[in-house]
Amino acid sequence: MDGQRSLKRILALDVGQKRIGVALSDPTGLIATPLEVVQRSPQGAHWQRLLELAQSAGAEAFLVGMPLLPDGRPGAQARDVEAFAAGLRRRTALPILAHDERFSTQGAQEALRRAGVGRKRRRQREDAVAAAVILQEYLDSQRAATTPRVL
Repeated sequence: MDGQRSLKRILALDVGQKRIGVALSDPTGLIATPLEVVQRSPQGAHWQRLLELAQSAGAEAFLVGMPLLPDGRPGAQARDVEAFAAGLRRRTALPILAHDERFSTQGAQEALRRAGVGRKRRRQREDAVAAAVILQEYLDSQRAATTPRVL
């Protein structure tokens, strides 16, 4: 079995300029749950918080949402996230995975709207829910890659 497919607890990050949405997979590696939103800090306090979350959750890897352009190419935002991932890599020995995050924010907004979450509360949770959308898509894609096709 591939090393990435055997990972169970993954901490997913939806990295923005001001905030980082954080989500965590369950112990079985099947379900993503939004955790919190971490404010980015010029002093770097966000690094410590992310590492604390990973340690307390027993995370085996980080998954970083990669904001690709609609045609699948990396743009300026993707380069910013790559630089963020490089900073994270300098601070942890955990593997850092990347997954296409196109449309995750829109998916998060729609899910929160359907759940009846008010506009103010929706804005507070949006980044964490977007991280959960990214993580769930990743978990589903890994499961689909290992599930035999029934004929």
